[in-house]
Amino acid sequence: MRLTQRTDYALSVLMYCAACQEREQPVTISEVADAHGISRSHLTKIVQQLAMQGLLDTTRGRGGGMRLMRPAQEISVGAVVRMTETDFDMVECFNAELNQCRMSQHCRLQSVLSTATRAYLAVLDGLTVADLVAPLAPGKEGGAATGEPVRWVPGLPQSA
Repeated sequence: MRLTQRTDYALSVLMYCAACQEREQPVTISEVADAHGISRSHLTKIVQQLAMQGLLDTTRGRGGGMRLMRPAQEISVGAVVRMTETDFDMVECFNAELNQCRMSQHCRLQSVLSTATRAYLAVLDGLTVADLVAPLAPGKEGGAATGEPVRWVPGLPQSA
C-alpha cells in the first residue's frame, strides 16, 4: 500500500511539531516547507485540515505558527492516515458499486487484501507521532549502528 503525498506531508508536519514542542516559539509553515522542500501553499491546506481535526493549534500573524493541540503520544498514526487517505480500495472488488469483476464469486483476492489492509492499519494504530520522532536505539534501521548517516533537518533539535 502506498500513502498519498498529502498523508506524507501531514505526518511530516506533525512530526516536525512534535520534535519542536519544547521550544518557545511555534513552528511556522515556511519553516516546515523549507525543511522538507514542500510547497508552502500546499502545506497551508494540509495544516488547515490538521487544525480542523483538532491536531494543531494555529496562530496567525507575527509570532504566530502552529503547535500540537495534544501531546504527540496521544496522536495515533493510524488515525492520521485514515483522516488523510481517501481510498483504501486496493482492487476494484472492494467497491460493490464499481465492481465489474466476473470472478468475484470464486475469488479470494478481496478477502486476502482486506486482511492485509486491516493488519497494515493495526500496525499504524499501535504507533503515535511521539514514536515516530523518538531517537532510534543502536542497531535499529537508520541508526548509527547500521552505518547509514543520520540526516538532521535544520531547526530540529539534535539528540546526542
